[in-house]
Amino acid sequence: MSRWFIALLLTCASAAQAAPSAASPEDIERFLADKGLITQLDEVRHSVADKAHVVADRTADLIGNAMGFIGVPYRRGGTTATTGFDCSGFVRAVYEKTVGMVLPRKADQQAASTEIIDKKELQPGDLVFFNTMRRAFSHVGIYVGDGKFIHSPRSGSEVRVEDMRQSYWQRRFDGARRVTVEAKAQP
Repeated sequence: MSRWFIALLLTCASAAQAAPSAASPEDIERFLADKGLITQLDEVRHSVADKAHVVADRTADLIGNAMGFIGVPYRRGGTTATTGFDCSGFVRAVYEKTVGMVLPRKADQQAASTEIIDKKELQPGDLVFFNTMRRAFSHVGIYVGDGKFIHSPRSGSEVRVEDMRQSYWQRRFDGARRVTVEAKAQP
């Protein structure tokens, strides 16, 4: 996709250099149409717009599915809504249900198999990790936007949304990750 766009820009730039400086906008448009570049540009625009819609729809589905589990009890080692979730079991279930991707079972493995991003780059659907057990990446949740994340916190609790700006979570923040198609899924 990006190669086509770059090629199109280079072609337009070379065409602009080759065109006489007195060429009118209509002459340039006719030249681009004769070379089929306007059609290619329209195809690129539509493709980018279609992909943006797919990403937005997938993110909305992901967050919607995650929110559907609010109130499910925490259960150590839990991986289903029926029996309860631990933090990584919750994240894994949401991603499997929404996009068909099976993430690794443990929080630290999920961190290792996803793309590192800066906290400032967080977008809904990204994973947020915390050190809650005196070891890195011992807790994981799904970022939902506006500084909040959804997770299955601990025994005696339920899946819920919390604010990452609370001092407890700020002190324990370990990093943010993005699940990409290249993420190492588990069989």
